[in-house]
Amino acid sequence: MAGPLAGVTVVDMTTVVMGPYATQILGDLGAEVIKVEAPGGDNVRYVGPMRNRGMGHMFLHLNRNKKSIVLDLKQPAGRDALLRIAAKADVLIYNIRPQAMQRLRLGYADVAAVNPRILYVGAYGYGQQGPYAARPAYDDLIQGMTGLPWLTQQAGSTDPRYIPATLADRIVGLHAAYAVTTALYERERSGKGQSVEVPMFECMSQMILGDHFGGRSFDPPLGASGYARVLAPERRPFQTRDGHVCVLMYNDKQWQGFFRLIGREDLFRDDPRFNSHENRSARIAEANAFVAGEMRKRTTAEWLQALDAADIPCAPMNSIDEVIDDAHLKGCGFIREEEHPSEGRLRTTAAATQWSRTVPAPQYGAPRLGEHGAEVLHAAGYGEEEIHALAAAGATVLPD
Repeated sequence: MAGPLAGVTVVDMTTVVMGPYATQILGDLGAEVIKVEAPGGDNVRYVGPMRNRGMGHMFLHLNRNKKSIVLDLKQPAGRDALLRIAAKADVLIYNIRPQAMQRLRLGYADVAAVNPRILYVGAYGYGQQGPYAARPAYDDLIQGMTGLPWLTQQAGSTDPRYIPATLADRIVGLHAAYAVTTALYERERSGKGQSVEVPMFECMSQMILGDHFGGRSFDPPLGASGYARVLAPERRPFQTRDGHVCVLMYNDKQWQGFFRLIGREDLFRDDPRFNSHENRSARIAEANAFVAGEMRKRTTAEWLQALDAADIPCAPMNSIDEVIDDAHLKGCGFIREEEHPSEGRLRTTAAATQWSRTVPAPQYGAPRLGEHGAEVLHAAGYGEEEIHALAAAGATVLPD
């Protein structure tokens, strides 16, 4: 075992994207992650494309560095097995509604009864003190409730759109990952376990409102909500003669450098639209429109070369294929290829963080359904006959 979380055992009862993304990060950092799946498996196993049924691309990129065990938690024997595994674990994390955990008799009190030191982490839709406590939540719903589709329309989209990524799931997954690591740190000092709540609506609202409280930060308000710079319709990749380029001039030095490039330093010196950060912020739509007009006069390659030489922040507008093939990501080993025992040659990502001393061990691919069931049950104290009895009763499923 290696990595900063070596020696930590996580019972992972999460499915789909948010929870599995959090626990994959923990596994990347060295934790032993035991993925507990229902007999049918995590739904995201079946999101294609895939070479073999139950090993879809999304599942492969959310569940590496985990061991899979199948438990039917609606059966007393399956529930008992879960508790025996949890008795030796550091963390139990789930992302179904707390009411469902209570119906399974796997609430915090039930789990803490067998392991008082356990960290019981729930990542779900809404804080349990509010009126939405029992509502279901998914990425699209939380994006809508936190204003993201509305913001896309305010910024110039014809129709409101969801961000084309599982943004809420992954951001809240990061919240869940830091909640686990912080709770582990606190337990080292206190010696005590606790229950931790990671609600999607609150986590995403914190992020969105941090940008867009705007004038409503003050009471009484000093203006409307919203952050004008990021809502400006021209805040988008600029069109060039043959494509697009991403440019961000933020401070006076960068704006002055841009005007020098186009031979109009007089505008930076004399034009009230451009001659101070405050004025540019107040007239950001005009400033962006002016830049957009200039960008159409040169090719993307010409602009990237000129902007880079002038030390003005710029970047190409990549397609997803260009991200996958990016020279930097390949050069630093982030985009990598691996051999999966059942899925063959795969392209994937490495852990995003680097460690000088507690270097994580080499990662291993996402597990087949129930692949490690016998191993996990043995570690929990089950003998061979007990394991086969669980399988015969349908409380677990062992791989062929």
